[in-house]
Amino acid sequence: MTDATPLLGRSLPELQDWVVAQGQPSYRAKQLYQWLYERSIHNLAEISVFPKAWRQSLQAVPVGRSQIVDRSVSPSGSIKYLLRLHDGEIIEAVGIPSGDRLTVCVSSQLGCAMACDFCATGKGGFRRHLAPHEIIDQVLTVQEDWQQRVSNIVFMGMGEPLLNLDAVLAAIRCLNQDIGIGQRGITVSTVGIPGHIRRLAETKRVGDRPLQFTLAVSLHAPNQAIRDRLIPSSRHYPITDLLQECRDYVQITGRRVTFEYILLAGLNDQPEQAEQLAQLLRGFQSHVNLIPCNPIDEVEYQRPSKARVDAFADALRQQRVAVTVRWSKGLGADAACGQLRANRSTATLPA
Repeated sequence: MTDATPLLGRSLPELQDWVVAQGQPSYRAKQLYQWLYERSIHNLAEISVFPKAWRQSLQAVPVGRSQIVDRSVSPSGSIKYLLRLHDGEIIEAVGIPSGDRLTVCVSSQLGCAMACDFCATGKGGFRRHLAPHEIIDQVLTVQEDWQQRVSNIVFMGMGEPLLNLDAVLAAIRCLNQDIGIGQRGITVSTVGIPGHIRRLAETKRVGDRPLQFTLAVSLHAPNQAIRDRLIPSSRHYPITDLLQECRDYVQITGRRVTFEYILLAGLNDQPEQAEQLAQLLRGFQSHVNLIPCNPIDEVEYQRPSKARVDAFADALRQQRVAVTVRWSKGLGADAACGQLRANRSTATLPA
């Protein structure tokens, strides 16, 4: 008896049901659980504590792991991975070191339908959603390759997480409760989809634990006109409606919202635009992450000078807005924010 659904992502009770359905004693579930999440196996044949005959009968049961087809190292030490999925499609994930911490930037979709003008992923279009095990696998792959425990996860890779919310929440449950990564070390980023931030807020729990991860909203503009230029979907979702939904999120969850703001030279980086942004966020429990632009080939957006970035940040601080400048670490490997787009031509590269 086999099951074509990958085992990765299942909880201990779910694995116990599966093991018993295979005609095995229930204690084997604990063994399977440990080998899946602590030893990061790729094949059930690796589980040496299982009876040999049973292992041989399980050859067709997928664990749900991908294959590394390429890895690119940036000067800062970040590593971008191209991962081949079961259907041959390629996604990207990035491992980002920072002192003793290791962050993984994960993808939630294969491609992206949002078509943000500054983002390489959006230029490639949307292909499909990722399943929970395909999200979880990215974290285990980085952890295994670095031989270091992952401390933080950001859903800022390929795709719009809130358009694949059920799979994202299922993956977060597993990453938190089975792999042991704290929710407070997890960030979910969105450009804003009507009704979806409120739906997320009303979820309230991930598995059997309260919702505690950080919501990051990609704002990128101080007004509707600039946002429409940068994010086509915003034409159907006014910035005032987006911010109201964010305020509802804060009220329902008690969690603040982080706003991501990519600085594009000559477009949205003027001091007066910083004042506009501050006015939008006035009275809001929030934090702004400023991200100097990471260039891509298709458009001519440029990164502002450090002086311009600092001036914008100072203008926000003068308006009592909490702000952090995030200089991307993966620039040299096309692994920085906005640069992720899996190159399908690399699918034939050796692992």
